[in-house]
Amino acid sequence: MLETFRPHLAQVRCSLSPMGRLAVIFALALTLPGSLMAAEGWTEFRGPNGTGIAPEADPPETWSESENVAWKTAIHGKGWSSPVVADGKVWLTTASEDGKEMFIVCVDAESGKILHDKLLFTNDEPREIHVTNSYASCTPVIEGDRIYVHFGSYGTCCLNTQTLEKYWERRDFPCHHWRGPGSSPIIYQNMLFVHYDGFDYQYIVALDKQTGETIWKKDRPDLFETDDGDQKKAYGTPAIFEIGGQDVLISPYAKATMAYDPQTGEELWYVRYEQHSTANRPLFDGKSIFIGTGFGKGSLIAINPEGAEGNVTESHVRWEQKRTMPSKPSQLLIDGRIYTIADKIGLASCLDASTGELLWQERIGGTFSASPIYAGGHIYFCDEDGKTTVVAPGETLTIVAENQLDQGCMATPAPVGKALFLRTKTDLYRLQATP
Repeated sequence: MLETFRPHLAQVRCSLSPMGRLAVIFALALTLPGSLMAAEGWTEFRGPNGTGIAPEADPPETWSESENVAWKTAIHGKGWSSPVVADGKVWLTTASEDGKEMFIVCVDAESGKILHDKLLFTNDEPREIHVTNSYASCTPVIEGDRIYVHFGSYGTCCLNTQTLEKYWERRDFPCHHWRGPGSSPIIYQNMLFVHYDGFDYQYIVALDKQTGETIWKKDRPDLFETDDGDQKKAYGTPAIFEIGGQDVLISPYAKATMAYDPQTGEELWYVRYEQHSTANRPLFDGKSIFIGTGFGKGSLIAINPEGAEGNVTESHVRWEQKRTMPSKPSQLLIDGRIYTIADKIGLASCLDASTGELLWQERIGGTFSASPIYAGGHIYFCDEDGKTTVVAPGETLTIVAENQLDQGCMATPAPVGKALFLRTKTDLYRLQATP
């Protein structure tokens, strides 16, 4: 990109004063890759493409509490939502530990200063959640000057990113999340898609992103074969893929993943599995859709969506890998290989995406809730005890670095430019190599 600007820089040198040249060159530099002021960002759960991959980012490989920390900002309350980044601002949600107050927090990306800390919802009697969850685990999504914030059935709203004016809110969708909410919203065209997969109700809603009005609402089919509500809940975030020239909404929930027409909510096809509490976000390589099945004994399946209709469990599953696959962390798809990290024993795996063959499986240790990301040619595995293992993708496990912070990581980090915005249980960090 710099080559594009060289002729203009020559004109600048001839026509402006030294200070003027400096100002214009600096303005041009802000448009180069790596700048936080550039168009790139990390605008939703797993990034703007939903894959956990930041192709233009180049964050540091090593850090500690005293090395490569541009700033560290304490975040009050308890929240496992991932940070989202746009226009030089970092956004995240948090809540009081008892769930009675729910907030949006905005941090200046350059300085770490808290710009906004706004109470959005109050709850008189929040339902109990699991010890590993929080009342603010759903990641917001940003589009333009709007941010969409979701706390499950406790409330969903749309805010102006400059003024924090609330354009609309919805608090009328019933759902007993039982272990707490966890699914993040996504945007498609004029719609905001939100999952409500709880102990009592299971459905998906398409809201008008401008007004918050319901465009369509679709109840999940009862494929549970049980009356145990704990087997009916899920935390998965949907994805939109173009399949055979048609946009398809791939929506995981307990015991099955559904494919919908995103315009109408019409059911197109589904695949069944034994697990519940599905949390992974689906991936697509143009041939297969990859789905993590959730809790129980989690597995990873590859689905051929071509010609899919109705129940495709027997007809369109290309392969299933059951050997120590994750329940919570989503997978990464890099150059025809899938990389995963198991929740409880820190077992990293690499699979051939076309066959499901396990290429390697090695223990790096740790307990994991956060999903791995890929940036600057490296995979980042962040565990619940504050260690991040940096790995080079390939045919064997190659550990590049192991970095330790004071507190553990429950949220997926956000790589933007030269920085990695990493949220621990207590703080938000901007990690960046010192010049």
